[in-house]
Amino acid sequence: MKTISVVAAIIIRSETDGKKQVFATQRGYGDNKDWWEFPGGKIEQGESPQDALRREIREELATEINVSDCIGTIEYDYPAFHLSMQCFVCNIVSGKLELLEHENAVWLTRETLRSVKWLPADILILDKVEELLQ
Repeated sequence: MKTISVVAAIIIRSETDGKKQVFATQRGYGDNKDWWEFPGGKIEQGESPQDALRREIREELATEINVSDCIGTIEYDYPAFHLSMQCFVCNIVSGKLELLEHENAVWLTRETLRSVKWLPADILILDKVEELLQ
């Protein structure tokens, strides 16, 4: 089975009340249209995961991010391919998270994190994201 290596941005922000939120995007295309995911994409040949993530967020959301710790690598078998997804904690350096490829986006709190229909691979990192939002 073909393996696709991708990176995902776990973009965290803190509100004035101290509550943390994470950014999620809704796919507007493909077999998984309308499902939710953490933004990111494929690692190109010769790119580090961190560089790939910065490039993908720039291309998809017109935003510059700081890439911090990897909180996990998700391995998931979709019907047509195996996904290997490295998930990194990120924060916004500049930009306004413009939706250039996604249908919708939302900031989720620890309480609302599981209120959207996540892609199966993304579900596997939610426990760790929940910890980050405490």
